[in-house]
Order: sequence, then C-alpha cells, then structure tokens
Amino acid sequence: MDIAKPYLLFLGDVHDQLAAKTAQGIVDWRRDWCVGQLRLEGCKADTGLKDVSIAEGAKAGAKTLVVGVVNAGGVLPAHWIDTIVQAIEAGMDVATGLHVKLADNPKIAAAARKHGRKLHDVRHPTQTFPTGKGNLRSGKRLLMVGTDCSVGKKYTALAMERGMRERGFDADFRATGQTGIFISGRGVAVDAVVADFIAGAAEWLTPAADPFHWDVVEGQGSLFHPSFAGVTLGLLHGAQPDAFIVCHEPTRRTMRGVQTALPSIGEVIEMTTSLGRLTNPAITCVGLAINTEHLSEDAAFTCLDRLSREYELPATDPVRFGVEPLVDAIAELYGEPEPMPEPVPEPKKAKAARKAK
Repeated sequence: MDIAKPYLLFLGDVHDQLAAKTAQGIVDWRRDWCVGQLRLEGCKADTGLKDVSIAEGAKAGAKTLVVGVVNAGGVLPAHWIDTIVQAIEAGMDVATGLHVKLADNPKIAAAARKHGRKLHDVRHPTQTFPTGKGNLRSGKRLLMVGTDCSVGKKYTALAMERGMRERGFDADFRATGQTGIFISGRGVAVDAVVADFIAGAAEWLTPAADPFHWDVVEGQGSLFHPSFAGVTLGLLHGAQPDAFIVCHEPTRRTMRGVQTALPSIGEVIEMTTSLGRLTNPAITCVGLAINTEHLSEDAAFTCLDRLSREYELPATDPVRFGVEPLVDAIAELYGEPEPMPEPVPEPKKAKAARKAK
C-alpha cells in the first residue's frame, strides 16, 4: 500500500508514551513528513510535534490522518470515531495499524465513500501475493535478523538506509511491519500475510533492481523464536539477502514472551547463513547491531569491543553510536557506491530559449 504524505498524527487519549510508539517512530525517522499531532483531552503521550486541530492540519496540507497508537487487542475506541470522520470530511485519508479494520465501522466507511477518501489498514494487506519462486534477481539486499524480537531491527534498517545514502549508496528502506510502513510510506506487514505467501510478499517488496541498488529490509521475529520463526524464515527466503546484520540485546537471557533461552549471535549467524543459502548461496553476515540502551557508555563500548573480537565482525549500536562501521563493511565487501554522473551543461542557445518561454 502507498500512503499519501504528509501526515497528521492522531494520538487519541492514550495513557502513556509507550502507547504512542508508532507515532513516535514516525517522528524519529520522518519528522519532515508530519504537519503536527492531534491529541484528545487526557492524552499522556507527546511526540514533540506541534498540537494542531483537524482544520489546522488540513490547512497545513495533511493528506493522511495516521492513528499512531497501539493498544491491547488493537481496537478502535468508540469515542475516536467522530474525530476520524471529521478528518475524512476535511479531505484526509486515514491509516491505522490496529487489528480492527476501519471499513468495518459503518460511520467511517460511509464517510470515506461519500468523500472519496482511502482507508489504509496496514495490518491487513489488500495486495495478492504469489508463492515465492526463489529465482535470483538483480540488485543487492541487506536484511536485519535478530537473536530475538524487539531488539532494534527496524531502527537498524532505517539507520543503515540513512548511513548508506549519506555515503552515496542508492539504498531504500523496505518496511515489513506496521510502523515501518508508516515510516516508509509503503510496504507489507508480513506477519499478516498467509504463511504460504510470505516469501512471495518479500519478493514483491524487493524486486529486481539496478545492480548497484540496495534494498535495506526490516527484519521480523527470530529464527529461534518459537512463536515467530515461520514469519522470519519466509522473509529470509523471499528477501534473498546478499548480506545480513545480526541485531542483539545483550542483557536478555530468555526470548520475549516465552521461556526459551536466547540463542548466541554465532548460532544466529550459522542458522541464517545455512537457511538463507536456499535462495542466495552468496549470503554473508556483514556486522552486528547491538542495542546497548540498558548499558552505561563504558559498558557499551566494552561489550561492542568484545563481540567484535569474538565474531571478527564490526559491531556498533546504530542509534547510540552510528552505523559507519557497518557501512564500511558493505563498501569493503561489495564496493564503494558508483559515482553519480556529472550533469551535462545545457547549451547556451537552448537555455536562452527556455528562459524566453
């Protein structure tokens, strides 16, 4: 799905900052896509954007009202309906990552039909995907994989996109989850795709491209997580990565939501390489992204140095310390980006004729 920009972020009346993590993620990475935030009375979250009304947001050019919250059960509170309808009446599309479909609400659906606006339920893909074929395709792909869920795969992918572009690489972030789709403006929530078609969805998301183009793919789950390994494997086979980065949170001992012991980084590298060779025999690990938010700065540097030595790979915290070592590894293994051709000077006569028009 393609979501029109810019956004007006709707935070409702959520009771804490964590409940607005989708909106916060958009602000962290795409602040320039946002005209402001809309909060109801009692809202305890704040993304730092200017508070605006629907009328003010529409006047500022907002194209989509994004419901940037998460809640238990993924429900749409009844007292939010009127606000959403008002946004539609003001000319905005509406997008949400909740489990409940916008079109299932008669009032919202009727308003969208009347005003010709789009309703985006990013957890419910409307695209039909084929099964994966596994055929090698042109272009380069970089996939984030994890020792667990929620270890920083999305933020690492976004940081890599930014770092690679600053270095001159032709690189695009490819979203595979709801928040990533809002940040990217397009993508597919692979955890909502029927299992047989996950690899096909990943192939659709990362099609054949210019040989020097990089798709930087947001990872999902973990090959070692008993709840989500199926999604992770389908994404691995469909994304067909040339390179991958292992994302890890060093203070954890068991995986989120289960009592399964956390795998080692080495086990993840070995398993990802072994399974990934099915669709790309050249797959290789290029570095480690370590989430050190629970460590002091000194402890973080010690941890990064130890892991880098142990696995003979560059290691960094992409958010805290940047991704330069990982971009360096990409450049060393696959070559520096192709220089952009110099623009051809416009002939003086043509330039004068164009100005005259």
